[in-house]
Amino acid sequence: MQPIVSIANVSKTYSTGYQALKNVSLDIQPGEILALLGPNGAGKTTLISIICGIVNASSGTVTVSGHDIVKDYRVTRSMIGLVPQELTLGAFDKVWNTLCFSRGMFGKKPDRKYLEQVLKDLSLWDKKNTMLMALSGGMKRRVLIGKALAHEPVVLFLDEPTAGVDVELRKDMWTLVRRLRESGVTIILTTHYIEEAEAIADRVGVINHGELLLVDDKDALMHKLGKRQLIIEFEEALAALPEVLLPWGLDLSENGCALTYTYDPHKTRTGINELLQTLRDAGLLIKDVHTTKTSLEEIFVSLVKTKT
Repeated sequence: MQPIVSIANVSKTYSTGYQALKNVSLDIQPGEILALLGPNGAGKTTLISIICGIVNASSGTVTVSGHDIVKDYRVTRSMIGLVPQELTLGAFDKVWNTLCFSRGMFGKKPDRKYLEQVLKDLSLWDKKNTMLMALSGGMKRRVLIGKALAHEPVVLFLDEPTAGVDVELRKDMWTLVRRLRESGVTIILTTHYIEEAEAIADRVGVINHGELLLVDDKDALMHKLGKRQLIIEFEEALAALPEVLLPWGLDLSENGCALTYTYDPHKTRTGINELLQTLRDAGLLIKDVHTTKTSLEEIFVSLVKTKT
């Protein structure tokens, strides 16, 4: 299958000498949701801006559905929708007029039925005749998404789409993103909310200091880098770790009431049964046992720290 977006060895160095991107290569498949994670200044917005034709790359190439973004910029730009971080909206226009104008900018014929559905999907239909200046920050964020969808793009970039919005609105946007993907739209989002990527992304890319550290299927990433921990709580606190348990690499809690055993859940033998038997043989009375798994956030932090 041909990638809908193909990025090959893209770098960006500004006139100050600052290198925002370093030889980034990435293929994005049609209909997928890709989440780009990275701290502030990692290069996420620069990469999106290059693909959308807002910033020129210093080197490298980008194609959208096989069209070069420089040579065929009119074609590629019409295929892309962008929701920027900033609330870049006029104050005195109305919601409906804003979407109609955005659609016309791309040479699309008027389509009242389509724009009406977009506003309804964004819970903005009752605000269609409202001045933008009268909307809340969350509502303005929805209007930005509406503007980006007005010309029916096949690729949608969401740059920190839920920054500064409440939890309820964030969940509404996640639902909308899934619905867009089901309609065939490819979605690339940057986010600081790790749970956002964990909830809706198919693949996750981690970028830091302008370098793409990895891109992988979300579940595969959790499989390869995720760890499980067995937490064992005791009836009585341990003053120190018994000598018989030293080979297990266990962590004793500060209060001495719990041990943590880190293991790979994908191995045939995790060692859990042997460990529990060792504890029983040592005469330790177990109060409770439970497991935890590594979150995507912990994986992200670990990767960024390793490459810093």
